Amino acid sequence: MSLEHYKIVPARHPLRYIGVAFSILIIAVVTESIFSNQNWGWPVFRQWFFNPAILQGLMMTLKLTFWSIVFSLILGTIVAMMRLSSSWLIRSLAWVYIWMFRSLPLLLVLIILYNFSYLYEYINVGVPFTDTVFAQFKTINALDQFSTALVGLVIVQSAYTAEVIRGGILSVDHGQFEAAAALGLSWWRRTTRIILPQSIRSIIPAIINECVGLSKGTSIVYVLAMPELFYTVQMIYNRNQEVIPLLMVAAVWYVIVTSVFSIVQWYIEKILAKGERKSAINSFAFFKKAQPHTTQPRIGASYDN
Repeated sequence: MSLEHYKIVPARHPLRYIGVAFSILIIAVVTESIFSNQNWGWPVFRQWFFNPAILQGLMMTLKLTFWSIVFSLILGTIVAMMRLSSSWLIRSLAWVYIWMFRSLPLLLVLIILYNFSYLYEYINVGVPFTDTVFAQFKTINALDQFSTALVGLVIVQSAYTAEVIRGGILSVDHGQFEAAAALGLSWWRRTTRIILPQSIRSIIPAIINECVGLSKGTSIVYVLAMPELFYTVQMIYNRNQEVIPLLMVAAVWYVIVTSVFSIVQWYIEKILAKGERKSAINSFAFFKKAQPHTTQPRIGASYDN
């Protein structure tokens, strides 16, 4: 029987249509509830969303987020390399650092740093265990609000970043390490040219996730009375008592900032996927070119003795 006698019937998915209808209903109900309820105070929201005080707080949040990400990536990479060291002492030091700052709440670290001048009045730069001092700073001046927030965010975030980077490096096949060592490459070239480029694909999603958490974590520095976005919003609604509209202003700005990270992640993953496909095509072309050409005898061919 030929295929013409068969009738093609499209697959039915009734539950899918029910789910779509239920989702549309939820979206409509939530949207109508939010925008029809006058208690949300949308006129106040529009009034304060682009207010200069709010924008200044947003810029402080972005500044703190940017430098925290940069320094936590640098410090986290160093700690991750220490965790992979062949020296047990270096590995132990890195493990203690990660264990300690993953155990302590960020809020507690910030408060301790802000009161660090009670423990050490001066910060000296010199030769340890001697009286040689090259520079001396008063702690209360060196650790101002921004410096305290930056140091606290970096030392806590780098503990998580170190584990992400270490996990990405360990995901690389061990044969790559052996091949790099067989080529006689130095540790630096082996890490930067072979290991890290292969591990970056598995590291990127987790790192972006940590950056998103860090951008939201900057709101905790309000305890230092630092004029970032959340603290600025608090000061405004304490004066005009418009709590919900001002909190929505902060919420929308945080959503915008974190959405930028999601776009960056999508763009980086797209570039990496394109490079991986190109590498696979080049490898296939090289393999095909390197195949030896063999002549197979034809079936039924006769051979002369």
